[in-house]
Amino acid sequence: MAGHSKWANIKRQKAVVDAKKGKTFAQLSRAIIIAARTGLPDPSANFQLRTAIDKAKAADIPNDNIERAIAKGAGTFGGDSSNFEAIRYEGYGPGGVAILIEALTDNRNRTAADLRAAFSKRGGNLGETGCVSWMFHQKGVCTVQGVKNEDQLLEASLEGEAQSYEMIDDDIAEVFTEVINLELLTQTLKDKGFEIRDVELRWIPTNYIEIADPEQGRSLLKLIDTLEGLDDVQNVTANFEIADSLLDVIMV
Repeated sequence: MAGHSKWANIKRQKAVVDAKKGKTFAQLSRAIIIAARTGLPDPSANFQLRTAIDKAKAADIPNDNIERAIAKGAGTFGGDSSNFEAIRYEGYGPGGVAILIEALTDNRNRTAADLRAAFSKRGGNLGETGCVSWMFHQKGVCTVQGVKNEDQLLEASLEGEAQSYEMIDDDIAEVFTEVINLELLTQTLKDKGFEIRDVELRWIPTNYIEIADPEQGRSLLKLIDTLEGLDDVQNVTANFEIADSLLDVIMV
């Protein structure tokens, strides 16, 4: 299990307080639109849509906004001509760090241009499709909070056909499974009384680059922040790790 949560930990530790709440709303709304468009616009029959709605509600997005996003995805919202599509971009950061970017966009040319400018400004390069994705594999991840008995978590995880889990805090665990099994795992953990804090698909690196130089670390985190700040970007994942002691120095 070692390594599965390193990127998640880096994102938590650098804790860029989200002053971009409007962007968060836009991201979550787009995720609902895509989920409703690619499956049934009924959350009870569409796990991806149900998960997107849960995240939107957790972020205090009003129900009217959620219903509007579902209608847009279903094509029943009058006057809306936006046509979002999910695209994955790939590139390299300083030090050869591999970076995957998941975007939802209604204009591929605009998104590619914005990403290329962001990489160039922060010492990286936007690459071709497939240039780094071979260094990652996608997993379904359930984040469980309030874990009091690890043996019970292990038993429930096995019953839900999880592959592994990792305690990332005293009472918080991340449980990993194959993508197609995420709904089963989520429901099993809920049925066993565990509180699910988040459900997501995550790209997990198969190897990591250790960052030991503070300046390189600062450049990488600035690049990640710049990419995450783009309107069309939903998620950014990279294959670097930074020691807590160095991260403390970088974030000063």
